Amino acid sequence: MAESLRLAVAVLGNAASVALYAAPMVTFKRVIRKKSTEEFSCIPYIIGLLNCLLFTWYGLPVVSYKWENFPLVTVNGVGIVLELSYVLIYFWYASAKGKVKVAMTTIPVLLVFCITAAVSAFAFHDSRHRKLLVGSLGLGVSVAMYGSPLVVMKKVIQTKSVEFMPLPLSLCTFLASALWLTYGILIRDGPSVIGTPLSILQLVLHCKYRKGSVVVVEEANKEKEKGNLEKVDLEMGDVEKNVTNHSNGNS
Repeated sequence: MAESLRLAVAVLGNAASVALYAAPMVTFKRVIRKKSTEEFSCIPYIIGLLNCLLFTWYGLPVVSYKWENFPLVTVNGVGIVLELSYVLIYFWYASAKGKVKVAMTTIPVLLVFCITAAVSAFAFHDSRHRKLLVGSLGLGVSVAMYGSPLVVMKKVIQTKSVEFMPLPLSLCTFLASALWLTYGILIRDGPSVIGTPLSILQLVLHCKYRKGSVVVVEEANKEKEKGNLEKVDLEMGDVEKNVTNHSNGNS
């Protein structure tokens, strides 16, 4: 019974992780449609990429014993493809200043992974020490990933709007962190308890400021409608002016 419960939680945890990696698709549909990254932060996707790289490496036979952690490779392999796509799309549509920020953040992240991979592969000669190094670093990055949407927390509180802290990402973060916390308790593997409270904080902010997001959207729509009306008025004025000039010319 206990083994079946652990297996069920592990399967659900993997599904929640895939959902977490896929959640930003909603955000990036908007980015592509508007051809702008607006006020969205690139940090969650870069940290997510590092997390997937580390745990894919952890699951490979170089670090783990044979293919004992093969599910990590499959789930995080999908995550690498998705997170890398998000970073590239963000870079493409970012402003010149935004592109510099993406590059200055991504390059050190990739260097951290490369150094970790090299040290674990060549400095250690047994699976236990390799897993300890990569797993410890991966655990820290996972906590950072669960809390990364909070980089916009200051803006959320100032504007009283969660428009740029996407709900799908926050919700999937909570599900994934809660399921892996449960799995860690079940296998008595010293689970991280930081990720879940961070994701709960995100959901609390959504509950508190979600009405503000509606107001912001409505104001933006009103401004857009106002701009369209002004444009129509100008065009009508030009038409009337042309008609008047034409009439005077005929006279």
